[in-house]
Amino acid sequence: MTSVYTLGIDIGSTTSKCVILEDGANIVASSLVVGGIGTSGPEQALSRVFQDSGLTREQMDGVAATGYGRNRCGETELKVSELTCHGLGAHFVFPQVRTIIDIGGQDAKVISLDDAGRMQNFLMNDKCEAGTGRFLDVMANILCIPVNDFGDWAAKAKAPASISSTCTVFAESEVISQLAAGTETADLVAGICASVAGRVASLAKRINIVPEVCMSGGVAQNSGVRLALAEAIGQPIEFSPLAQLFGALGAALYAYHKIK
Repeated sequence: MTSVYTLGIDIGSTTSKCVILEDGANIVASSLVVGGIGTSGPEQALSRVFQDSGLTREQMDGVAATGYGRNRCGETELKVSELTCHGLGAHFVFPQVRTIIDIGGQDAKVISLDDAGRMQNFLMNDKCEAGTGRFLDVMANILCIPVNDFGDWAAKAKAPASISSTCTVFAESEVISQLAAGTETADLVAGICASVAGRVASLAKRINIVPEVCMSGGVAQNSGVRLALAEAIGQPIEFSPLAQLFGALGAALYAYHKIK
């Protein structure tokens, strides 16, 4: 029996992701490239996923695009909301998940799912950088620490710093002032993670947080934020190394469902 291949493309604000599925069940290949909408990132991600899979665009039975840049993707007529795709992707990996917290480069979303993985409700914060990946990137630049190392630094904190500013610009000044005052770097990192977690937890608490809970998006990789967020919402948070690919995975699943 001939396999059915579907491709999901997630073009975000800072990264581009692709996933190829076989028969809606097996991940054949995936790619993640730094560079989102308006860059060469989408083309690079597509080239890489085809190279890694040994398949071609012509062999794809269905293609769907999601993310900020989905409407600028010429690979497909099928454009899907990232809310729908993150729900499908998370449900594929964690069938019992009912609440998804998605922290991306420019926004944060909380999505409620039903038993079948369909979105029931959502809330989004896209008005302020605080509580997003962009905020963490700004802080990482100040501290001269790779943002991917924040989890290790936060784990060493003895007295997490208080970051009270709700604006990225003011928080930047606050962190610089604390550095000048001799605050330990680990304590600052822990405070920054807690600050992001607090902003997102406030958003999540406006919706009914039903367990199980998982994170999606790039910030899900940051164990410092993930652990702080779990404490802030009073719920354990499931994590998968595929978390940043949930959007692309969901798009590939959506394309498969459309074919079927």
